[in-house]
Amino acid sequence: MATRSARARTPRADPLTLEVVELIGSVVARYHEEYEEAAAGHALTGAQARVLGLLSLEPMPMRRIAQKLKCEPSNITGIVDRLEARGLVERRPDAGDRRVKLAAPTDEGLSVARSLRESLDFAREPLAELSREERVVLRGLLRRMVGE
Repeated sequence: MATRSARARTPRADPLTLEVVELIGSVVARYHEEYEEAAAGHALTGAQARVLGLLSLEPMPMRRIAQKLKCEPSNITGIVDRLEARGLVERRPDAGDRRVKLAAPTDEGLSVARSLRESLDFAREPLAELSREERVVLRGLLRRMVGE
């Protein structure tokens, strides 16, 4: 509730807020541009690369992938189908609920995901300018912004 009252006190046209929003937009745009280029270098679409990157952290069901990427589960099914056809992802039963299928990266998929992450210079460059303490503060602020 404190965030709602804070939002109510900050006018939408506040120059500082507008500048922060513009800067966030610039960072996001540059990140996505570089991510698309890195994906193309592996003959992947940006969406395929994002799914593969997400799965490299942990196997998960299609519905959860869709929730994390804010898209329809049917879209994720098609993306996973294409990744599976390339040998980058496999479907396996969930040990906790055998009715659920998990999408999981293959060894080759993990290698491609790692290569994608390593090729993203811009994603690391701005953070390299910040101390560890500043990155911790930024992480906390970003988590608050997205409601985590």
